[in-house]
Order: sequence, then C-alpha cells, then structure tokens
Amino acid sequence: MPPRYPKEFRDDVIRIALNRGPEVTLAQIAKDFGIHVGTLDKWLREERVEQGQKPGVTRSENAELRELRKRNRLLEQEVEVLRRAAA
Repeated sequence: MPPRYPKEFRDDVIRIALNRGPEVTLAQIAKDFGIHVGTLDKWLREERVEQGQKPGVTRSENAELRELRKRNRLLEQEVEVLRRAAA
C-alpha cells in the first residue's frame, strides 16, 4: 500500500506545483519532495476538480455518495426483513 502523506505536506506540494514557473517541471518538484510524479499529477487533478476547474466528483460529494449507498443497503436489508416477516 502506498504511503499516506500528511495533509499539510500534500497541500504545500500542490501549492508549489500550481505556482511553479514555466521552466520547472512536475518531475522536478516530485523529485525535490521525494514523491512519484504520478502521485503529484493525481493530486493536481483532484485539486482542479475540488476548485471547480475540471468536471468530476469532489471529496465531499464522494463521501456523501458513500454514506448514501451505505444507508441504501441498510434500508434494503430492512425492507427484506419486513417482507419475510409479512409472508
């Protein structure tokens, strides 16, 4: 499993990558911080979705969706129990 980076670290790296000059590549920034360039690219894509610059599901929407799916499964189980009890 890949390592989890602290939120502060991730936010700092994203801020630096977004404010970089044209001569600085993502690979250079990733190397400086000791992370894989693919990880940095993923963080930047997620940040652009969060800021509304790209279409997609934000973290809060994703959390809400997971919670609603969990609740839906629970309700479906309750309905099934009631159906069996009524039969």
